[in-house]
Amino acid sequence: MLATLRGERREAPPVWLMRQAGRYLPEYRALRAEKGGFLDLATDSEAACAITLQPIRRFGMDGAILFSDILMVPWAMGQDLWFEAGEGPRLAPRLVDSALDTLGMALERLEPVYETVRRVAAQLPPETTMLGFAGSPWTVATYMVAGQGSREQGETRRLAYSDPQAFAAIIAAIEAVTIGYLSNQIAAGAEAVQLFDSWSGSLAPAEFERWVVAPTARIVDAIGRLHPGTPVIGFPKGAGAKLAAYARETGIFAVGVDETIDPSWANEALPAGLPVQGNLDPLALIAGGDAMISAVQRILAAFADRPHIFNLGHGILPDTPIAHVEQLLSLVRTR
Repeated sequence: MLATLRGERREAPPVWLMRQAGRYLPEYRALRAEKGGFLDLATDSEAACAITLQPIRRFGMDGAILFSDILMVPWAMGQDLWFEAGEGPRLAPRLVDSALDTLGMALERLEPVYETVRRVAAQLPPETTMLGFAGSPWTVATYMVAGQGSREQGETRRLAYSDPQAFAAIIAAIEAVTIGYLSNQIAAGAEAVQLFDSWSGSLAPAEFERWVVAPTARIVDAIGRLHPGTPVIGFPKGAGAKLAAYARETGIFAVGVDETIDPSWANEALPAGLPVQGNLDPLALIAGGDAMISAVQRILAAFADRPHIFNLGHGILPDTPIAHVEQLLSLVRTR
């Protein structure tokens, strides 16, 4: 996988799946029932290590993605973080109501994450890449401002338009913590890192340039100076036609492509030789059978002449049959 991220093309692409360590695995559900809620697991380095390794031991994935959450950064910046059953994460105080400078930085909350990386890196087989990650500043800001996820990110977009100076300060603060967070993950043993921009698709082009491309470019540049040669994967979900500009302007090593993007278009539009990652629809994986087979074949054919890491276009869903994951791996590895 590292060779692919650095520009080598392999006949059978390496493969890992976003959210591969999680709720579709019975061994994960058993450990969560024993240990408690999500935040309890993410801050228990022994448990988080075990979860990160579960899909490696079951499937032999080429990449091990750290078991954690993008909202560890706002938690470390002083917001309270909890998870409502069936509704998702919550943060308080919301920055739409409170000033950024009222938060008290608590970076020690990130120490268990670094210990998880150290534990996983020590146990991975040498051929498996250890992947760290963080949320990109725009996506993290949407949660910090609104206190939760939302369909349109309306409150955050309004703040960015109405008070760009205040919003730029929020982005800058997230950016600074994220650089340190990723750098410490790399120092602990992460061999590559991914920036998740899950809500980038909600922005108009000029706002996308300002709040997605520019902060990502600054993070990539900082990581490049601190850890030369360490690959950074950028995943701007929903970017659509803006994906090509993102790939050109951010300096990322590889770009993640979501399931809404035609892989043939992506292959034509993206810079020549840039590694790509993706982009099977998670629902095609659930469906399995001919629908999945034809989708996998289209993706493999589209990226046949480019460095390619096979992945989903977003995270694996909880009701995904394990047999379908096994079938997917067989399809990719025996092409």
